[in-house]
Amino acid sequence: METIDLINGVPLGTAARPATAGDGGEERRKKRRREGRGRPVDPKALEEVRALLREEPRRRDLLIEHLHKIQDHFKHLSAAHLTALAEEMRLSQTEVYEVATFYHHFDVVKEGEAAPPRVTVRVCDGLSCELAGAQNLLTLLRNGAYGDGVRVVPAPCVGRCEVAPAVLVERNAIGNATVAGVDAALEGKHFGAAMPAYVDYAAYRAGGGYETLRACGGGERTVADAIAAMEHSGLRGLGGAGFPAGRKWKIVGAEAAPRLMAVNIDEGEPGTFKDRWYLERDPHRFLEGMLIAAWAVGIAEIYIYLRDEYAHAREILTRELAALQAAPPIKLPPIHLRRGAGAYICGEESAMIESIEGKRGMPRLRPPYVAQVGLFGRPTLEHNMETLYWVRDILERGPDWFASHGRRDRKGLRSFSVSGRVQKPGVHLAPAGISVRELIDEYAGGMLPGHTFYGYFPGGASGGILPASLGDVPLDFDTLTPYGCFIGSAAIIVLSDKDSARKAALNMLRFFHDESCGQCTPCRVGTAKAVTLMQADEWDKPLLDDLAKVMTDASICGLGQAAANPFLSAIKYFPEEFK
Repeated sequence: METIDLINGVPLGTAARPATAGDGGEERRKKRRREGRGRPVDPKALEEVRALLREEPRRRDLLIEHLHKIQDHFKHLSAAHLTALAEEMRLSQTEVYEVATFYHHFDVVKEGEAAPPRVTVRVCDGLSCELAGAQNLLTLLRNGAYGDGVRVVPAPCVGRCEVAPAVLVERNAIGNATVAGVDAALEGKHFGAAMPAYVDYAAYRAGGGYETLRACGGGERTVADAIAAMEHSGLRGLGGAGFPAGRKWKIVGAEAAPRLMAVNIDEGEPGTFKDRWYLERDPHRFLEGMLIAAWAVGIAEIYIYLRDEYAHAREILTRELAALQAAPPIKLPPIHLRRGAGAYICGEESAMIESIEGKRGMPRLRPPYVAQVGLFGRPTLEHNMETLYWVRDILERGPDWFASHGRRDRKGLRSFSVSGRVQKPGVHLAPAGISVRELIDEYAGGMLPGHTFYGYFPGGASGGILPASLGDVPLDFDTLTPYGCFIGSAAIIVLSDKDSARKAALNMLRFFHDESCGQCTPCRVGTAKAVTLMQADEWDKPLLDDLAKVMTDASICGLGQAAANPFLSAIKYFPEEFK
């Protein structure tokens, strides 16, 4: 197998240029970093960085991990520490600075600026939390007497929509948050949500877990049979794109080795929290599915990318991966757990790959596709966490079991993240093709008392908004296309007669504007212009329509291409709000 060389960011299969005797190139570069270009290296800062990194490799792809170490320890990133990190990793100061300033969770402090308070309280202002009173909570907390050691800031969706409003005190999550709850967390009386009870490695093995993986690795199952089962089941990617999973295994498996795998758990779409829900309850079911996929495709190394807001999930995965690796059911490929840093755009597969490589999370132009040229330049199998969660059940129970679920001629199960004006928000496992009206009545406990069903987002922020009159449309891939919407990651946000589709659309456009990576003009400028137009008392509909066409046609990735859906559907389906 071809050697995987990650040193200094060199692509796999590519050798670094050897230094020739007497050229002095490395010494000259070191001298320029110290004396010529950029800030000089502060010896104390360099010593502090080295103490934090210890024996960790100084590879380019670990830049974000190392930035986290500094941020976690000092609660900010000073210019001196960034310069020292650049020196230690043999990178230019520009490379380190541009990555550090790209991500929301890194606090870069320029020379002469004051460091931020050591404690940050993030109040989610996503739509589900806004419906639950987040703006009022944010105002109350900002007016609180917390002193200079605490700052209160708004934050995009933190993936806890079922317990809105949600607050993060540092990385500690508080659901159904109140001022008293935040005060208690700041005083150290509790630290937000308790670690959930979950099925650990021992319990999972005792219940028959990893037997399917053992059978695969032991030759009792064939790759061809496993892929055929996946194809017959009809399982499609459950992160939003909906690409058939079995077909993806075939495509990547046909590429030249070494092949890599990237698991996307950066669910930042407002209204989406299903991946966290499963990770905090049954993490090994996902891990077994991941390893079966790796076996079927011939994967050399696996990278798991987890959003930074999921501190409990990261702790669980760290602990359970260690247990799995200590007593593996079969020989395992290397598994790397990587930490996001607060960037919704990294939910896009190629942006996630850029981030794993230690860069800014900016989407790549395609082709080539990540299945051909992905992580570190190698063919890459990219999957959403929930897609892999179902692999074990499909192979054990048979593809017909999965395909037998569904309504209105649709096949499979869907994990709906339901939030908003319902009595039982949460993840509800329901048949594909169910309608939102059925989902509300049969699974979510009905509407809140005093609230009448008015409208809904069928697929998170980018899936558009539909009125209650279209509440019987089947919820599945492709069924919403005739209405200008899509199911995406199945994030359902329910609106009532107390809400405004117009205001909900504005909330979503503010989110898109804040989260645009800025790489392409249609998205960067278009989202900003849309927010300005939508803040007016009377919307300029022709101009918004023109703007939508440019954003949809010319944006590089799905963020800009779908950002117009909320305001287009609000105009189309809620005309009473624009009279």
